[in-house]
Amino acid sequence: MFDTSKILVLSLSMLVSGLSLRTDAAQPLGLQQAIGLAQSNDPWLHASKLNQHAIEMESVAASALPDPKVSISMANLPTDSWDINQEPMTQFKVGMSQMLPRGDELAIKQSQLKIDASKHPLLREDRKAKLSAQVAQQWLDAFLAQQTIALINKDKELFVQLVDAVKASYASTSGNTRQQDVIRAQLELVQLDDRLTLQYQALDTAIANLNPWLFEYNNRATSNGLNIDGSPIFLSVEKQLPQIALQHGEQLNRAHFSRAMLAKLVANHPAIKAIDIEEQVARKGVELAHQRYKPQWQLNASYALRDDTPMGENRADFFSVGVTFDMPLFSRNRQDKLVSASISQSEAIKTQKLLKLKNTITEIEKELKNLQRLSQREALYQSQLLNQTYQQAEAAVTAYTNDDGNFAEVVRSRISELNTRITALSIQVDKLKTITRINYFLTQSSDQSSHYNGKNHDFN
Repeated sequence: MFDTSKILVLSLSMLVSGLSLRTDAAQPLGLQQAIGLAQSNDPWLHASKLNQHAIEMESVAASALPDPKVSISMANLPTDSWDINQEPMTQFKVGMSQMLPRGDELAIKQSQLKIDASKHPLLREDRKAKLSAQVAQQWLDAFLAQQTIALINKDKELFVQLVDAVKASYASTSGNTRQQDVIRAQLELVQLDDRLTLQYQALDTAIANLNPWLFEYNNRATSNGLNIDGSPIFLSVEKQLPQIALQHGEQLNRAHFSRAMLAKLVANHPAIKAIDIEEQVARKGVELAHQRYKPQWQLNASYALRDDTPMGENRADFFSVGVTFDMPLFSRNRQDKLVSASISQSEAIKTQKLLKLKNTITEIEKELKNLQRLSQREALYQSQLLNQTYQQAEAAVTAYTNDDGNFAEVVRSRISELNTRITALSIQVDKLKTITRINYFLTQSSDQSSHYNGKNHDFN
């Protein structure tokens, strides 16, 4: 005759797949929604536009000549009487001087600032791509914690009823249920509660990291512009795992992969192209330094008014005109060094670009290998491990109900099945997180297509 508790175990195991997943939030946050909110409410993007406008205005100002200087003076006053009519050389003098730039200094400076301003649209593209990747990582962390909670809750219902059934069987002494079976069932239930607490902690952390990106920002506001109190607070994310496409998947496939191709793609990244612009700015700095060898001119003109003589005779006024210029004769320790410094700075930026290219290519290759192994693990879990652990759990329950197994094996098999489902989920999430990182590294400055649409490419 079958033990009542064993029959209940078998019945509950058949109902496990029908238990629904639980969510705590009435307003779940979607991945695309999170990315859109983060990008539209990012104060950094607004600051970048303001910085670009400031540099553009500076370029206009840089093309203008410096303001002329006006001087007003009294010259040759006699110190014995301070009478302006006493001496014929006493003058009321008004002068004006205008400084002229060295060579093409103004035109080069204006061009340099215009080039520097053109860097900001690229920096904004890079910022948006970073936001997409960073928000996606945090959203996926929240998704993994939330779905893990759902999986644990799904099995917890079984263990709660299992504990009750084992207690009832042990109390009735109608079967061969032992005290250690009761203790084992209670222990597993407590451990599930602990795992739930850890996952709720992970979910709270992920949501807390995600919500600040979603504060509403109004760049026209007269105060700080952030609507912290009025911004929506999300407590959960959508339950559907998003489809995130691997950009340039065909070219990254091992059959078509080459470092030359990868370097070409990386060279079009907004952050790399921004370094190209910095290099152009530095080259303009070299041109500016060469202008130091040219003299700087200053035009001077003055008009001196003289009073009449004591006898009433008219005195002629004086007009003066002249130029002042410097002569860069001692250029060895000044102009030569400034040119050398500008050249070194330009070459250093080239090195910075090469270093950025090398590091980015290295990161992409590392992530591609990681993606390949995750794809292999995902295939293994989907094709074998999930089904095998399920079959093992069912077999353990059947053996126990037929007095051919023990309760400890039932518990172990159920925990193993739960762990396998959680691991399979974490592999899927890790794979998507890896794709988001690769997509950031492969962001193209002229490509406005979404990183999060389409189908994944296989890397088995």
